Amino acid sequence: MPDRTICLCYRKIIDASSTRPWDKLVWDDSYVEFRLQAQNFNPENRYRSFGEILHYMPGAERLHFLVSGAVTGYVQQLSERMPDILNNLGRHFLRFERFQFELINSDLQDQSKHQVAVNFVSAPLHWHDTVGPFLLVSEATAVPAAGEVLTHLVQLQPFLSIYSIQKPESDASANAG
Repeated sequence: MPDRTICLCYRKIIDASSTRPWDKLVWDDSYVEFRLQAQNFNPENRYRSFGEILHYMPGAERLHFLVSGAVTGYVQQLSERMPDILNNLGRHFLRFERFQFELINSDLQDQSKHQVAVNFVSAPLHWHDTVGPFLLVSEATAVPAAGEVLTHLVQLQPFLSIYSIQKPESDASANAG
């Protein structure tokens, strides 16, 4: 199997049942920011839920972006390491290059209904092979030392997906002609 360059995406969903300290901070601060920003789209307090505001108020899809500012500092604390995703040795190894914040659900009067997602897109990886439920990958920027490239086995799991794939140059040029 030829090496292919891929990016992975991990969708981290955070809600009232989240127990990790980082998750709780994101959940709390994004809810406070949602309530603040929702006032711009719902000044008469006509609508209670994020879904209603989104449905009835023009431009309310901007709330995803407007609320994301409340979590940017927390994402920076991760030092570009994707949370929750470990290699088969139990180590965080997967770097992300970008993230996207998303409001899934919320309620202006009931924080327990607040639910958000942070979608992390990895830095490029070389996908060398698949071993059972594991992808054998290495950093795309890794420079072979003495003919060796350090690799990681990462298990496919819920909310982790191959986001994009880049075919090898020889395949791309063959398809272009």
